Amino acid sequence: TGPHSINGVPLRRVNQAYVIATSTKIDVSSVKLSDSINDDLFARPKNSKKTSSTSEGFFGDGEKAENKVSDERKALQKEVDSQLLGAIGKEQYLKQYLKARFSLHKGEYPHNLKF
Repeated sequence: TGPHSINGVPLRRVNQAYVIATSTKIDVSSVKLSDSINDDLFARPKNSKKTSSTSEGFFGDGEKAENKVSDERKALQKEVDSQLLGAIGKEQYLKQYLKARFSLHKGEYPHNLKF
């Protein structure tokens, strides 16, 4: 995760394939996380699926229920972000570093770069 106010990444699990390791380190020992941050928090909500054998059910309106972010999760996001912003503020240029958009160009390989 990154503080949502800096880079727009919400509190969620991220596949390691989408993460680039850097040599930048921050002290997060002062960040106190709630016990509610566990596997159940990151699990997808189970939706009741309606199955219909008629073609009307298959080609129907197909209204999908929108996944709304709960107030509890928003409060948890703010709590974690406020603590992370304190740790990030201690390092010079780290806020701008996290806010910058990253992209590779032709011939650039992430394993050859030094961050």
